[in-house]
Amino acid sequence: MDSFFTMRKLLVCSFAIALIFSGCTRITTTDVGSGLIPPVDGITTLDTTFSVITDSYDDFDTIRVYKSDTHVMGAISNDPLFGKSTGSIFFEVAANGYPFFMAGTKDSIKVDSAVLVLSYKSAYGDSLQPLKFNVYEINSLMDQFRDYPANYPNAFPISYNSTPLVPTQTIDIRRLGDSVINRFEASKNQIRIKLSNSFAKRMILDYDSTNAYKSDSIFRTFFNGFALIPDPSSPSNAFLNINLGDTNTKLALYYTTATSASTVRDTTVSYLRFNTQTSGHANFITRNRTGAEVAGHLSATPKTDSMVYVQSMPGTGVRIRVPGLQSLSNRIIHRAELITEQIPDVAHPGLDNQMLPPRYLMLSIYDSVYQHKRNIPNDFVVSTLSGPNITTMGGYITYKSTQGYDQVAAYNFNISRYVQGIATRSDTAFNLILTAPSNDSLYYSDAYPNTASRYTWMMNQNYGNIVSNGRVRLGGGNHTRFRMRLRIVYSKIK
Repeated sequence: MDSFFTMRKLLVCSFAIALIFSGCTRITTTDVGSGLIPPVDGITTLDTTFSVITDSYDDFDTIRVYKSDTHVMGAISNDPLFGKSTGSIFFEVAANGYPFFMAGTKDSIKVDSAVLVLSYKSAYGDSLQPLKFNVYEINSLMDQFRDYPANYPNAFPISYNSTPLVPTQTIDIRRLGDSVINRFEASKNQIRIKLSNSFAKRMILDYDSTNAYKSDSIFRTFFNGFALIPDPSSPSNAFLNINLGDTNTKLALYYTTATSASTVRDTTVSYLRFNTQTSGHANFITRNRTGAEVAGHLSATPKTDSMVYVQSMPGTGVRIRVPGLQSLSNRIIHRAELITEQIPDVAHPGLDNQMLPPRYLMLSIYDSVYQHKRNIPNDFVVSTLSGPNITTMGGYITYKSTQGYDQVAAYNFNISRYVQGIATRSDTAFNLILTAPSNDSLYYSDAYPNTASRYTWMMNQNYGNIVSNGRVRLGGGNHTRFRMRLRIVYSKIK
């Protein structure tokens, strides 16, 4: 068991013992190591710190991106801490209804252009470097009702033509927020890609309601969809976050036509869109950590490390062990808080401002009986009305001034009820896991005494992170300056 560090007298609540748990929340404003605060009303509140043992591991859990989620496309080719990453998007488009018709008479139609429009939401990484990518036509039928794993273990299961539909596209990320205002659009945050003339002719003239546009199932056999693939030779260092399901994403088919009653030609546009119910999609993320700093710190089996690495899923996680916690004697736990702090990257100035930390880290336990992640007992609670209590348990990023740095990312976790159960009922002290989830699942059990109710709880991007957005290097349990630690504020039971 870890020996306790020097105990300090801290802020004391003057409420009755029954109100101590709520009243003593004021203690959290006192930093560890500050001066002594005298006791009040004879109740002494003490503070101690448990050392933790930490190491990093490659998290191979299957991560899926769902149709309504933000998808990512791009490449990070220069991250000395975490290595290289790529994101590729595959998706189908469809008409609002079938049979699908172009406006006017077919004989009068003259092709203008076909423009693939993508709904841009945000970027992750270095927005000053341009991003290059190619647009290909998928040449295999996608499973339209399957959410493919983002971290596919081998080659992508979806093939595409080797010739792109348009020359390599170069995107200036800084301009993506510009407004697009014309006869047919009054929008912004669009990526607009004019496709080849031959592709436009096929979609506007060659296909009609008697062949490809006769029904949804027939159209899918004529056109399998688009593949957005980053250019591997580009020195890009960013991901674009794209939403397929909103009205900004579409295939716009521009043409001129004349009605049978008039010879006056008019330009019009018809749209094919991603259908969140029936269109197939996939978002594949690859990681290559060869030569990166993190590669020397990943371990299949637990060890001790002073620096630990968390990369948004599909990524890496941290194992945390607290020796001696199981032997904690019975006491009143006012606050038990796991404190984690970023190690600034002084070797690569400015990189931390580009490769931002995840907005949320999830602390869970590893249940060796069921061999999967499980919620922190009694502290991570999910309400059917308000969802998970993340704001009270912690995990969202905060920034602090510490160790001579003005802004250091920090993640704190309130696990007071979990530790109270160990101290009072001798509940199991589990090994902990720290990850940066996007969509993730937890084996969930309700708080004591209703622990028998267990089910799988799904986290989505609303609570977690956009897939692959975020990475952070944290101080481990024996780091000299940014030490991860478990702080406990408690009172003795007389």
